[in-house]
Amino acid sequence: MSATDKEPTDKEPASVLPFRRTDAAGTRTAGPTATPPSLPGTGPLRLARVMREDLRVVVERDPSVRGRLEAALHPALTALWTHRVAHRLHTGGHRMTARLLARWARRLTAVEIHPGAVLGRRVFIDHGAAVVIGETCTVGDDVTIYHQVTLGAVGWWSDNNRPQGDRRHPVVGRNVILGTNATVLGPVTVGDDAIIGAQALVNKDVPEGTRMLAATASGRTPGRPAEDTIASIASAGSW
Repeated sequence: MSATDKEPTDKEPASVLPFRRTDAAGTRTAGPTATPPSLPGTGPLRLARVMREDLRVVVERDPSVRGRLEAALHPALTALWTHRVAHRLHTGGHRMTARLLARWARRLTAVEIHPGAVLGRRVFIDHGAAVVIGETCTVGDDVTIYHQVTLGAVGWWSDNNRPQGDRRHPVVGRNVILGTNATVLGPVTVGDDAIIGAQALVNKDVPEGTRMLAATASGRTPGRPAEDTIASIASAGSW
């Protein structure tokens, strides 16, 4: 790891153990490993270093951006920076202020990140429109998230029966790529270096390095009648 990677981490996270599933007795069970995000301390200077790193990532990963000034206007960067402030307010007990910040960011950028969600360093949200990240979600370092990605819960009919404090949202490991309109639901773990393809629906654990790909479009010869007209023209958003 380079010296730049270490810059913001004056303090390592309290737990350096990878996320793994546990049974009712608290015993670790087999499952994918997701490296926890390397979070800085709570001081304003450390936060500023992480935000500067966020800016650099936009320049490096978005070929349409020509420099830092242009990168600062990236809508998803506004959402990410706002979340980093809101998360600190949320964990410090200022929940209403954090909620108001998150609501402002959502209105401005169309990115909805709950203040309770934990986002690691160098998270890159490309485009950003319609991205949703839930309260108990954890996103590791160097994760790339494209537009319309949902990291959500299963639904109130299931989550209301969970014990208080139980995780309802995914844990996403390090170096994961979440493609356009990818949906990951429930307290699942997406292992390090996994790829969730565009329009893929995931509701089970994903091992490290695995590619989860949705079916791609298929062509038809012109003039040949479709077997099912509705199925052939409907998109995922039609339902």
